[in-house]
Amino acid sequence: MTALALRKELQGYIAKMPERRLKVLKPLLLEMAEPLIVTKPANKREIAMIEKRVKEFPDNFVPFKKRVKT
Repeated sequence: MTALALRKELQGYIAKMPERRLKVLKPLLLEMAEPLIVTKPANKREIAMIEKRVKEFPDNFVPFKKRVKT
């Protein structure tokens, strides 16, 4: 089933729901409509914290990306 077909099917179910159930469904749909992880660029303070921590890594540290063959 394509995403479009599934959306239409779900919209059909929603169209048939009694109002009291719509009120219960709304918070769930709002939560699910938002991305699970919101990313944004680090600010200056966060960059400084990251750089400080990186300096604390042992000399033999190998980043995960270099360990895993892609």
